[in-house]
Amino acid sequence: MGCFAVRMKSVVTAIALLGVGSRALPLAARGTPSVDLGYAIYEGTQDNQHGINVFKGIRYAAPPIGNLRFAPPQLPQENRTVPIAATTDGPICPQSGAGKDTPAAYGFNSGLGNEDCLWLNVYAPSNATNLPVFFWIHGGGYALFTAQGLDPTEFMNTNNNGFISVIIQYRLGAFGFLSSEDVKEDGALNAGLLDMNFALQWVQKHIKSFGGDPTRVTIAGESAGGAAVMYQAMAYGGAQNTSLFSNIIAESPWVPAQHDYDGEVPTKAYDDFAEAAGCSNATDTLQCLRESDTIVLQNASAKVSESSAFGSFAFLPVTDGTFVQHLPSSQLVSGSLKGQRILSGNLANEGVPLSPPTTVTVEDFRDYVSSTFPDFSPADFDELEELYSYEGDDEDTDLSAPLFETNGISGVTAINQSNFGTGQQQRVFNVFAESTFDCPSYWLASAFPQAWKYQFSASPSYHGFDLQGLWSGTHTPGASFKHAFRKIWGNFIIRDDPTISIVDAKGGVANSTVPAGADGLIDWPTWNDEAPVLLNLNTTGGTQRIIQ
Repeated sequence: MGCFAVRMKSVVTAIALLGVGSRALPLAARGTPSVDLGYAIYEGTQDNQHGINVFKGIRYAAPPIGNLRFAPPQLPQENRTVPIAATTDGPICPQSGAGKDTPAAYGFNSGLGNEDCLWLNVYAPSNATNLPVFFWIHGGGYALFTAQGLDPTEFMNTNNNGFISVIIQYRLGAFGFLSSEDVKEDGALNAGLLDMNFALQWVQKHIKSFGGDPTRVTIAGESAGGAAVMYQAMAYGGAQNTSLFSNIIAESPWVPAQHDYDGEVPTKAYDDFAEAAGCSNATDTLQCLRESDTIVLQNASAKVSESSAFGSFAFLPVTDGTFVQHLPSSQLVSGSLKGQRILSGNLANEGVPLSPPTTVTVEDFRDYVSSTFPDFSPADFDELEELYSYEGDDEDTDLSAPLFETNGISGVTAINQSNFGTGQQQRVFNVFAESTFDCPSYWLASAFPQAWKYQFSASPSYHGFDLQGLWSGTHTPGASFKHAFRKIWGNFIIRDDPTISIVDAKGGVANSTVPAGADGLIDWPTWNDEAPVLLNLNTTGGTQRIIQ
């Protein structure tokens, strides 16, 4: 309950491979963007307008099909007879949608993909030499989404093309996170996390050929991607025998319950998946699944995932005893982690849209809490209800009440009011946001030797809205805000410190309010438990606030 207490007060006060080495010359030494990775030669495209060479659809692992289905990632096969055009995105992985009654309009929908999806994209400045590397892991509940459409060009240009971007895909749903005793014995638990780690090893082996510095890698992600970078830091108990990255950016890390690999929940998902695929009565269930048609398996993965709770997904990281050895709550406290520093973020309204928007009565709120935290004692429930108390908290939600934003500090606060909900509904949004996204972002900030913490409060600040501030081609939350946000991330990637200049923080808007520090920089103290200060990023400026 400690994090609930700390974070609730914060809301009130702050609303807040490996293989042979690459043999190519640096890109700047060639007339066309071509790279020899040892196992294949890729030819990309030149974006002369932005000074970037783009390579799309680079294979970083062998196709995980046939007997490699549900197995660890393997080296790509040698194929150097003809250069390969790296001009289009690789195919997307099979998509498994969110749980019961999650509206289709949210975009968390199942869809067919291609199991041969272990591809990555590289965006390298044309004159790159020993540049730091931005390594992106997409979110989506370990079940959805892709590298397609993620263009970092504007982000890179804002930072004077001072880094290289690598954007990866990894196995999703049952293909990446199937878990049971069978998988433990004859497969790979947490295969999707192993894919990410394999891609990080690919960067160590090959990024020099693009002009990158493998000793200066920042791994970053949002939602499940934000938690995925946490798992990379936790890998092998924090004792992986190679250094794959130095910095972490964890935005809204999604950390639901983590079960043992053979626990009741993942085993039921495995059994349901086998039944949906027609393998329940097979002598060797896992081999039956390996031999099944891909469309049958994709539909089975989607069916099981869609039967989970609202806004949730069925196939998730588990404690496997090897790659994931401990619960995050215990390993983060121990400090047994890879990585030197972290930039940790959360949004002001994380509870939207992945928690149920149908809460009306006090009993609805209590039912949600009971189903979400089945192991809570009566005293725990009482404490939680008190932490999320407000005037009139014994009344049902007034469905006719107007929805509006608050400043989160005075008057009506975000405890029971936002532009998404009011009363008991907002209470549910907050409980979900705090327990699943916000508290993990605080735990992560406290786990690293050097950390900076921020809250993304540009309206409407629902979960995932911050991606609008990062990728190219977005229209919100405004040019000046995006400039400042991109400079914060860029400075962290390039200089190991997200503190930006006052000029950049204002983004060309003279009357912006920013916390001014020394030497023309904003004032943004590093995070520590004794003086936990975060920066509140919004469309009128940033304000640092101490968490009481």
